[in-house]
Amino acid sequence: MSTIFALATARGKSGVAVIRISGNEAFEVGRQLVGTLPKAGRFGLRSVRSRDGVLLDEALVLVFAGPNSFTGEYVVELQLHGSRAVIQSVETAILQTGLARPAEAGEFTRRALMNDTLDLAQVEGLSELIEAETEAQRKQAMRLYDGGLREVSETWRNDLLRAAALIEATIDFADEEVPVDVTPEVRELIGRTRDSLLREIAGSEVAERVRDGFEVAILGAPNAGKSSLLNWIAGREVAITSDVAGTTRDVIEVRVDLHGLPVTFLDTAGLRETEDAVEKIGVSRAKERARAADLRVLLVAPDGSEEGADLVQADDIRVASKIDLSGAEGISTVTGAGIDDLLERVGAILAEQAEKVGTATTARHRHALQRACHELDLAAAHLDANSDTPEISAEHLRSAVAALDSLIGRVDVEAILGEIFSRFCIGK
Repeated sequence: MSTIFALATARGKSGVAVIRISGNEAFEVGRQLVGTLPKAGRFGLRSVRSRDGVLLDEALVLVFAGPNSFTGEYVVELQLHGSRAVIQSVETAILQTGLARPAEAGEFTRRALMNDTLDLAQVEGLSELIEAETEAQRKQAMRLYDGGLREVSETWRNDLLRAAALIEATIDFADEEVPVDVTPEVRELIGRTRDSLLREIAGSEVAERVRDGFEVAILGAPNAGKSSLLNWIAGREVAITSDVAGTTRDVIEVRVDLHGLPVTFLDTAGLRETEDAVEKIGVSRAKERARAADLRVLLVAPDGSEEGADLVQADDIRVASKIDLSGAEGISTVTGAGIDDLLERVGAILAEQAEKVGTATTARHRHALQRACHELDLAAAHLDANSDTPEISAEHLRSAVAALDSLIGRVDVEAILGEIFSRFCIGK
């Protein structure tokens, strides 16, 4: 496998830039650039020179011997001064050795996967960690990257393998009396694992919201103050406000970090009956997005109208708007009264939803868990039918194990690697 290199930090002017070299020739490339390398696992300050001896920079050089590195290969990292000129000159010097080529996007992490220093779920966790924008996203990504999914999947795997082994033991006694009835233990193992999988499936849907963002739809009649509230939340004029009913025709979105959670607030068209063809489309879109949102905030107009009340669900929020006019308790986008309290309520409700998150975080994880659940249902049904073919139940259990193995990349890896690594930057 060829030796690769890339800038591992953001390209452009910076205090420090890190160039990573990985592969069998990494040490030789390093020696041609800096002379004597520090011992593996150590670091040292070295002069970096071109092929003809020109001083390019002073660098802190870190050396890792495989498999004790991120990629599992021999690795040399150069911590350089982060000017464009220094980076370009050092990259050129590496190319001139003829021993290394530029890395492709995600190639370092792909090698870590191939060399078993990371499993597939950890690779996905690393991708999410790099993309994390809020504290909740960071924590969720870190659980995955730290091997949380591998740990829980090993428990499921071991329980199902034991259940399959117990069933297969009865096959060995096909012509004899089975010494112990294994069915109760098998049922208990299947039931326990299935319950755990169902909890994880539910948690994966919440995890997707933590990663992609919760949606909160602001509903109400025309001129109820929806656009003004959105502008207040955004801290800038993102929506046009006027006294003319029907000003907002489409859904306007603002993404914020609310108590560590990514939240997108949706300003929807005023909900009313209208003959205006364009406004009708806006009202229809507003209702569609409101139904799909994680939470709805219904603004009650000063006259008491609650347009959109039919869309409100149990945990949604009703709040009086324009209280500077009505004197009621609620919010005012003129004075700011009550808005902080409203956002606290929104944050608390979404935080409660986020507590249900599990270790599985993607649609791929959820589909694998659902396949495993389906196989367990078939195994249990066949077992309960008192069939004289226990090997069929055992085979369904083996299929469930295979589905769980796909979570961390033991099987079915190649089909999804392209999609996963397409999200990585060069240098990672």
